[in-house]
Amino acid sequence: MVATPIGNLEDISRRALDSLAHADAIAAEDTRVTARLLERHRMQGKLIAVHGHNEQRAADWIVEQLARGKTVALVTDAGTPAISDPGATVVKKARAAGFRVVPIPGPNAAVTALSASGISEGPFLFAGFLPARPGPRRKALERLSMLPYTLVFYEAPHRVVECVEDMSATLGPERVLVIARELTKLFEQIHRCVLSEAAAWLREDRERGEFVLIAEGAAAPSENAKLDWERVLTTLIAELPLAHAVKLTCKLTGAKKNAVYARALQLARVANARRS
Repeated sequence: MVATPIGNLEDISRRALDSLAHADAIAAEDTRVTARLLERHRMQGKLIAVHGHNEQRAADWIVEQLARGKTVALVTDAGTPAISDPGATVVKKARAAGFRVVPIPGPNAAVTALSASGISEGPFLFAGFLPARPGPRRKALERLSMLPYTLVFYEAPHRVVECVEDMSATLGPERVLVIARELTKLFEQIHRCVLSEAAAWLREDRERGEFVLIAEGAAAPSENAKLDWERVLTTLIAELPLAHAVKLTCKLTGAKKNAVYARALQLARVANARRS
């Protein structure tokens, strides 16, 4: 598993080049991209394609080569294989067949962007690519919205504006976002803003290149905020049907429906016990 440059073709280790030079075959996401890398470093190799449409079949072929004592290097177009890129199926099948899988570390767009983001020194969650369709994408963001971890995503240029608009609506317009594009290339940009400003910035002729989006994690709710919505719910549930009380509490306080509903059920059980 050989990591390759994410933009600048010089960002590759001597160990990675040696691995490619001595491999009996190089399994590449796009053989044309890998051929350019090899040419840049005056190398040649037997290239076979391994991508999302043929990975199962290609994995079987690779395992056959390993069984014959061959060495296969697996690369993607950019970065570390199997990280939001092809490779995981190959690794799984090779390990299941009893073969050793050797990682050759190197560039990774998510970690590269995170290191220059200045957002957080704490834990982060790499979510890869969000769903392409708006509905599933918003649901995925809702599941992540309350996590206190820095969130790291990849996004394609033709979806990035829609993506940051959904992030603003779901995560909150004032949450800090870092947009990294064209990493390690001549026109590299690492832009820091809040989510409400992101779409406008991107529309200024910046919807090109592969993107890494880094959003700060959710702030831990204060004890006062917790008490506020619980106090509102307690008042409303005494006067309204449970469902109406939950809906109105969420609308007035911005609290999450699941938490409010769970607390409403507790209050209802207590009230029923007192009446019985």
